[in-house]
Amino acid sequence: MTGPLDLRVLVLLLTGAFVGYVAYLHPPVGVALLVSVGVVSLLYMLLGPGNGGPPSN
Repeated sequence: MTGPLDLRVLVLLLTGAFVGYVAYLHPPVGVALLVSVGVVSLLYMLLGPGNGGPPSN
């Protein structure tokens, strides 16, 4: 693994921990955050390079 990948993993883990903590403290807000994180993740997977997204040339 290189530097930027490690930083991305750290950011994703911290974001996941934060969303989980908010969902634990405030369930209605947590549900909205979890849905938005799920939608963004799905769009990232669908539109990412090599997954049917636009060509990266």
